This record gives sequence, structure tokens and C-alpha cells, in this order.
Amino acid sequence: MALSFWQRRARAPTLECDAAVVGGGIVGASTAFWLRRQRPGWSVALLDAGLLGAGASGRNAGFLLQGASGCYQDDCEAYGAERAKRLLHFTRANRDLIFAELDGAAFDLRPTGSLTVAGSEAEDDKLRRSAARLRNENVAAEYLAPEALDDRIGGRGFFGGCFVADGAVLDPRALVQHVADRSGATVLAHHAVKRLTAQPGGATVLETPVRDVRAERVALTVNAYLPTLYPDLKRFVRPVRAQMLATAPLPHWLDEPVYSHEGFYYLRQTAGGRVLLGGARHLHERAEVGYSTAPTAALQADLDAYLAEHFPHAGDAPVTERWAGTMGFSPDGLPSIGAVPERPGSYWAAGLTGHGMAYGFHLGRLLAARLAGDAPSAEHDLFSTDRFDDAS
Repeated sequence: MALSFWQRRARAPTLECDAAVVGGGIVGASTAFWLRRQRPGWSVALLDAGLLGAGASGRNAGFLLQGASGCYQDDCEAYGAERAKRLLHFTRANRDLIFAELDGAAFDLRPTGSLTVAGSEAEDDKLRRSAARLRNENVAAEYLAPEALDDRIGGRGFFGGCFVADGAVLDPRALVQHVADRSGATVLAHHAVKRLTAQPGGATVLETPVRDVRAERVALTVNAYLPTLYPDLKRFVRPVRAQMLATAPLPHWLDEPVYSHEGFYYLRQTAGGRVLLGGARHLHERAEVGYSTAPTAALQADLDAYLAEHFPHAGDAPVTERWAGTMGFSPDGLPSIGAVPERPGSYWAAGLTGHGMAYGFHLGRLLAARLAGDAPSAEHDLFSTDRFDDAS
């Protein structure tokens, strides 16, 4: 929508900066954080259409896992053993960086370990093999038989599981805020970028309803919303919804986050006793696309049914919140870093496929290095868009 003469007069003055990061989720905040380390003299603006962490980064379960989107056996089959190994170690480095660089108390970071549990015999077989392969990579992983698993998590109806000692949980919205605070960037909330315009000399003007921002370099970290700015980039990312619920506090029984049924269900218990449960998207694939944050009765009923079936002692707990969010899914399940069209020195990152906490802090480091003009690191090829051209 075009602004009137009067609306333009009321806008704040143009902000000039060395780098602008568009999208205040985990990747955007992390990009600003690492830019401060890599280019301490730069001025950086971090823009978001709403508040920081208002999108997928503040609407997930707060799992800090390792590996790509499947169990490790699936990753090896999907990407090849060597690439799966590199992805595993990239996400382990992401975890290590969060623990080393940030104040975990600010976002309730807890090293709990994590459990992936099987909803079928076939999945159980993959988890057995995953545990063995992870141990070969010096990861502390343990296969749990059904009886031991059910006793451990207070559940029923599972076929076995894989426990990884290095998993953790956190408050994802608080993490984003903490990283942004540590970045020293000028945070511009409620600055929805409507258009990017190239200027003579290479700068870019970002037009928002509040003010223009003029930057020498731009990072787009809007994930699923990338095609709304550059429709030609829709082949790299598409919007897929996720829904969750939270119960009233219950007596504590569950220490680790649980990822089940090929990752289509996931739950944890907070330190305050609330159960957070998400998933069931696979039962509503046609409906669970787009940008709406409204939960649906049909999918929420499936979440209720899952809780009652597998954790009956929690199934009667009152549900206090129900919500949805939009994730950015890539064609192959992995994030991408690419060049912004017709904007030399500017880049985008998207397609985290529901695993923003596992990738985001480390991915922001790679994106910041590209924005700073550094040579691509050895890890960059894992997320280069060239892989899609090579596959065609």
C-alpha cells in the first residue's frame, strides 16, 4: 500500500547503517551478534515486522537437538554418510557455541539430554542403528528397549528409543532476545520491510511504514517469508505451519524432551511442570500451509488424542494455551544461504525446516561472515544453493 503525503511527513528520519538484518528470529539475531564480533566497528540494524521472536523462533518447543531433521540413520540415508556426519557436527557446534558464548540463565538453558522414540517397529529399527552410528561418531547415545523407555518417560505404546546425552532445552523467545541484546544492534521492532531499492554506489534502501533504512549490506533472515520479498526465491523455501499446546502445571515426571513418530510429535515438560506438545501436521498436510497463526480444532484434537494415548496421566490436564506458527521448509530439509538478487554483498538464509534452534546460532555466524566479505568457510557448502543446481 502506497503512503500518502501526510504519512510520509510523519515518518521517522532515514537510519543509516553499515548492515541491516531483516528478520528478528534466531538466525537474524545471531547474524547481528556475530557481526559485532567480526566487524566491531560496524553499525548494525535488526528489523522485524513485529517483536523479536514473534515468528517461528518464539513459537516452537525449545528443543536444542543435534543432527538434521530425521534420526541419524535417516540422515545418513538421505544425505550420505559423510554429509550427515558433517551436519551432525555442525549442529553439535551450534549447541557448544550457545553454551560457551551466552548466559544460559537468561533463557532457561538446561542440559537434559534428548530422546527420540519410535511409534512403529520400523522406526525402532532405525533408532537402534542410529544409536550405534552416533556412538561411532563419539556421541554419547544409548538405545532404550520399550520397557525401560516407558518407565523412564512415563509413557506407553512406544517401541523403543534413542537417548542422546548432549540434548538440551531452552526458552526460544528469551534466547532470541538475549542474543539480540548481546549483539549491540539497533533493534527496530514493528518495521515491516515492504521493498528493497538499490541506490547508486551499491547501498540498499529498505522501505518500512515507520522509516527508511539505508544499509551498505543486507541480510534477509525472514525464513518462510522470503518469497514475499523475492518471489523468485520460492523454490528454496515454502511456508509450513506447526501447532502446539500447553497444559496447566503437573507434577514433574519428564526430564528430557521427547521427539516421536518420525518427528511428527514432540513434547517436553517445563521446569514449572507444564507439558508442551506439538505436531500432528502429517495428518493435515493440505491445511497446514501458509502464514496463519490460528490453531485449528481438528489438529488440536489430534494432539489431545496423542497425549491421552501415550501419556494418559497427563491427558486430563487442562490445556491453557493453543497456538500455531509458520516454519520455512526447504526442498531437501536443510537450510540454505544464498545471494540476494541484484544486491552484491547481501545474502539470505532460509529453510530451517523446523530445526531453527539446532542450526540458527551457528548459521548466523556463517551468514555474518558472508556479509562481512570473508571467504566462505569449509562449512558453507553444506548450505549453498548450488546443491539444487547440481541436482537438476
